[in-house]
Amino acid sequence: MTIEELFKDKATKAKEKTEIVSKWIIDTSLPTDELIAFAEKAKDPVKGTCIEAIEYATKQNPNLADETVFGFVANTLTEKAPRIKWESAKVIGNTAHLFTENLNKAISNLLANTDHEGTVVRWSAAFALGEILKLKTSHNTTLLPTLEDLSEKEEKNSIKKIYLDAIKKTKK
Repeated sequence: MTIEELFKDKATKAKEKTEIVSKWIIDTSLPTDELIAFAEKAKDPVKGTCIEAIEYATKQNPNLADETVFGFVANTLTEKAPRIKWESAKVIGNTAHLFTENLNKAISNLLANTDHEGTVVRWSAAFALGEILKLKTSHNTTLLPTLEDLSEKEEKNSIKKIYLDAIKKTKK
């Protein structure tokens, strides 16, 4: 079955599609560049499922992401659909340690999502920014005070806690 056929199949539920695609990524039967080429042309719900599959796969094995994947999710952080924003942020959180030289665009797009009205978008941006902060790169000179400010402004404790945990781990 091809990825096109999978997404046209009405009998397969969305969650199953995510699991199938992530399995294809993990067992390398679906190259990530092919998935990205498909996702770039897809409508938002399908694109969100593709990125969720990448998130699921990179959570198990971050090395499945290459620079193309990282660049793709850094760009999709600016999409309109909240699900695309939050799944992309989670992929960045899973893989940032592999791309410490390529974090500029990801950081600026994640920071733009920290004031999104959606809690899940803010939570996932906080997760990714926290993971980046823990890497202790040169970005921390500006990122640390920014996340400290964000932690003070954030009203949701679950999100505030992510920032504060990352800040605490950075200062050790």
